[in-house]
Amino acid sequence: MKLRDLLLETWSALTANKGRSMLTILGIVIGIAAVITMTALIGGIKQSLVSELGLNQSRAVMIYANAGRTVTVDELDKISQGIGKYEYLSGAQGSSAQLTSGKKQTSTTVLGVGKGFVTANGGKIVSGRDFTDEEYASGAMVALIEKNTASKIFGADTNPVGKAMSIGNDQYTVVGVVEMSGLLGGSSGAWVPFNTSATRLTGNNGVDSIVGYAKDGEDMGTVQQETKKYLQSYFNLPPDRAQEEIYVETMESVQNQLDSMLMAFQIMMTMVASISLLVGGIGIMNMMLTNVTERIREIGLRKALGARSADITKQFLMESVALCLSGGIIGTVFGYLGAWGLAQGAGLFLPGMTVTPAFSVATVVIVVAICTIIGIVFGYGPARRAAKLDPVESLHYQ
Repeated sequence: MKLRDLLLETWSALTANKGRSMLTILGIVIGIAAVITMTALIGGIKQSLVSELGLNQSRAVMIYANAGRTVTVDELDKISQGIGKYEYLSGAQGSSAQLTSGKKQTSTTVLGVGKGFVTANGGKIVSGRDFTDEEYASGAMVALIEKNTASKIFGADTNPVGKAMSIGNDQYTVVGVVEMSGLLGGSSGAWVPFNTSATRLTGNNGVDSIVGYAKDGEDMGTVQQETKKYLQSYFNLPPDRAQEEIYVETMESVQNQLDSMLMAFQIMMTMVASISLLVGGIGIMNMMLTNVTERIREIGLRKALGARSADITKQFLMESVALCLSGGIIGTVFGYLGAWGLAQGAGLFLPGMTVTPAFSVATVVIVVAICTIIGIVFGYGPARRAAKLDPVESLHYQ
């Protein structure tokens, strides 16, 4: 049988009962759509992570030391020199305060920060500038404000750079607007130089968290290990307690943890989708068996006219594969639409982080391969049953 004739016969058989065909491929559609949605969405999230954790953050290290006492900002230079792997260590301390501009106000967390702390923690200055070295040293009355917080107290259409606002009872000049990463960003609404916070807001020079910026060319895994080792010695902690109370995270280790979580989620969703594909395959097998029963006389007539068993097998296998591919195509379309919709929703949970679904030709090729395999595996039994029918008995079948 020529390929053209085979395709025409297949099309005719599938469109003879459109409703049954659509119900049969429903499992395939759901399974493929789930796989495509998760693959595209997780691929997009990974691409966003590379962007979020790259560039300025690639050499950043987050340090949390709960060693039974407060680390002061005066100790940071000593610790940095002792480790010998950092350009600088920068500390931060937080306090709750009321931000006011005119008649508008909001309560938020204000961080007193050292050099580089804001950008290392996922902040991007989208308007204005960062603090200068002189402002850090002198404890100047200047502030950075988070983008959404700025809209609340200054208005969405107003550029707050250069304008005054009150933090608590003191007046500050806004020098920059910060947009925080959806992944790394915290809940801070404003930032002031560390010395300003220590004298005006908290009354102490203790740091709540530390960010280090490694020297260019340093291996970040080595930096992480050397930092843990030095801090254990510095605070005179036994190994078991140091394991619990000293946390040192590089962007690479954070990304590895997130990748592992995403991979586990993807595996789980793929297993769920596989069940749907299995159900869809069984549905296709049942439909093909029904088709064989309904078309026994047709099969007998074709054999009587010279059709070989191989021709009958090809016919029914083609119909089975065509059903699966139809489900795969529809599932792929719905999967990409679902990934796009979920990516838009991701912005609600991760403000400042843009997720673009990852679409690839390789994924489509894999879908075609999966559908073809399912069609062959679940269509082979009915196809062989049709091919083995006796033409004489088939022509007398009622």
